[in-house]
Amino acid sequence: MLTSVYRMATPKSSPTPDLTRAAEVTELARQIVGNGVRTLASQGGPDVHQVLAYDLAHSAAAVETARSLIDYGSKGNTEALITCAFVADMLQEVSTRLLGREDMWGVEKNPLAPAHAFMTTFREPEFLASLAFVAGPRHLEDEFEMVQDTFRSFATKVIAPHAEHVHRHNADVPEEIISGLAELGAFGLSVPSEYGGFSEGGDGEYMANCIATEELSRASLGIGGSLITRPEILTRALVNGGTEAQKQEWLPKLATAEVMAAVAVTEPDYGSDVANLTTMAVKGTNEAGVEGYVINGVKTWCTFAARANVLMLLARTDPDRSKTHRGLSLFIVPKPQGEAHGFMFKQPGGGKMEGRPIDTIGYRGMHSYEIAIENWFVPADHLIGEESGLGKGFYYQMSGFENGRLQTAARAVGLMQAAYELAVDYSNNRKVFGSNISEYQLTQVKLGRMAAVIQASRQFSYAVAKLMGQGKGQMEASMVKAYVCKAAEWVTRESMQIHGGFGYAEEYTISRLFVDARVLSIFEGVDETLCLKVIARRLVEDAAK
Repeated sequence: MLTSVYRMATPKSSPTPDLTRAAEVTELARQIVGNGVRTLASQGGPDVHQVLAYDLAHSAAAVETARSLIDYGSKGNTEALITCAFVADMLQEVSTRLLGREDMWGVEKNPLAPAHAFMTTFREPEFLASLAFVAGPRHLEDEFEMVQDTFRSFATKVIAPHAEHVHRHNADVPEEIISGLAELGAFGLSVPSEYGGFSEGGDGEYMANCIATEELSRASLGIGGSLITRPEILTRALVNGGTEAQKQEWLPKLATAEVMAAVAVTEPDYGSDVANLTTMAVKGTNEAGVEGYVINGVKTWCTFAARANVLMLLARTDPDRSKTHRGLSLFIVPKPQGEAHGFMFKQPGGGKMEGRPIDTIGYRGMHSYEIAIENWFVPADHLIGEESGLGKGFYYQMSGFENGRLQTAARAVGLMQAAYELAVDYSNNRKVFGSNISEYQLTQVKLGRMAAVIQASRQFSYAVAKLMGQGKGQMEASMVKAYVCKAAEWVTRESMQIHGGFGYAEEYTISRLFVDARVLSIFEGVDETLCLKVIARRLVEDAAK
């Protein structure tokens, strides 16, 4: 079981927070990044200077995280101290990426010199140590406090007791978790109320999803936080591109978990490069004379594919590959429900679908598969949008994937929170050389930085959720995913280090969190591709306006 062992308090011997200066130095960092972006644009862009583009993308994401925290800092002294600590941490990250590459960025040497005094104050070890056991309030509205409490209770009572067993034995997600989440309405958070869900539109639906995902991931990434993401992606695709009949047919079933979904997009030779997918869907009829599409191809990294009742599958419907993503369409592909580690299904007309399990070091429970599909028939009304949806599959898919990136950030926050709590608990109970390791400055500084990074990551995810509720935030969704997932790797590593040798032992939960965290920068957009093809490219485009 996870426990909240940290205490709410104002740190002792803290400097006076200076939010005005925090905002000023954050703006300075933003301007430096902007200068780097303009230099990148003038020299050929991200495809030519990938290292520069990658550094700028991550720096921009860190800066936006800091900017989103300024308002949070105005809500109280503790919040202001956390904000100043994170801003100083962000400046250090930007400085590290910039040092020795000033010419590449097109800036003078030491452009962050005006921020040095701020960094000196808020990176001082005694100050960071004072934040070790300080939990900043989340400042959620009452309705979201209820969401948090509901999903935290379920995660603690139902998910957490299964988490270690599923991970150690590579077992399946227990059905009681799926049915329990369905009863809570977890799968209907983004389904419009007129189709049996709980969404009334606006930022509320994104916030609720974000908060629920964090709490479920706090108990387990593999059998908690990730369960609601795949139905969410299909839901968004249907809401944006489905016919009214398709919405009436599928959305109520997704909301109640009558239908569980998996996403079949990636192929062995094409991951993030979806424009070149080769899986084909060709018009045809089945043995009963029903018109539809016959699908052939191989999909990989299809998580939850055995248990799922349908695949959301992206396939090429136009054989002219020069049309790239404009020749792709999105299908709802029903399949039998399978179990455990591999499956093979046949259709009466000769279609076959065979799933080979891909063993992974973490993120266990849902299982990932490579799926070979041969002559698998789907009726014409399973093409999302039907005839009007031909060639629009990429765009329908992306409407779901953008929120998937926000959810991935929320998953990372939940994972980080669990790792932090374990580190605090262990440090308060482990004695080395006659003292609890929580009493050592180095441990306290680690914990203080972790606390600041986690709260900043959380507040940035909230800010992005609100933007997406307004129909904005597509760029920010990529940024929050890039920054927070990298942060999760660091937080879980530091927590493992605080555990010492026991952190490396499988009997300790932190070892699971550490390997689970590693997948966060890979799925929902590999970090490098996300930075180069989405964030850096968009930064360059915006700079040209």
